[in-house]
Amino acid sequence: MTQHAEWTVARRARAVDLFEAGFGADAAATELGMRPATVRSFRHRWRIWGREVLMPTTGRQTYSVELKLEVVHRFLAGETKISLAQAFGLSSPKLVGVWVRTYRTEGAAGLRPKPAGRPKRGREPETELERLRRENEYLRAEVAYLGKLRALSATERR
Repeated sequence: MTQHAEWTVARRARAVDLFEAGFGADAAATELGMRPATVRSFRHRWRIWGREVLMPTTGRQTYSVELKLEVVHRFLAGETKISLAQAFGLSSPKLVGVWVRTYRTEGAAGLRPKPAGRPKRGREPETELERLRRENEYLRAEVAYLGKLRALSATERR
């Protein structure tokens, strides 16, 4: 098998059987023909959820800022990612690491949900003076255009 074999439901079920039989993540990866990091990540989830890890997910789970902060503070106090994932019912212990990294770089504000999509180009509200200058520039361009148009039509008549 290739190192990038497909992670099918049958292969996941086989991985759970191997874990329950006492195989470690690396041994199970060799047996399944999968990348060890992929199987290791799956094993962490299996340790949290047991056989429920085989159930299909309903979609992307969202977590409140307060819950994220609680998890981050407890991790920084010395608890492990796996124990926190179990205690708070997180889908993966990797979430704890992501939240801690974000908290360290951006602070608590980084854990707040971000708006989806591309940000709108914000324009500051223009002052009356800026609006009049813009209108004046437009009118000058219009006068220049009409002057050239008048000159062109005058040369065509000759």
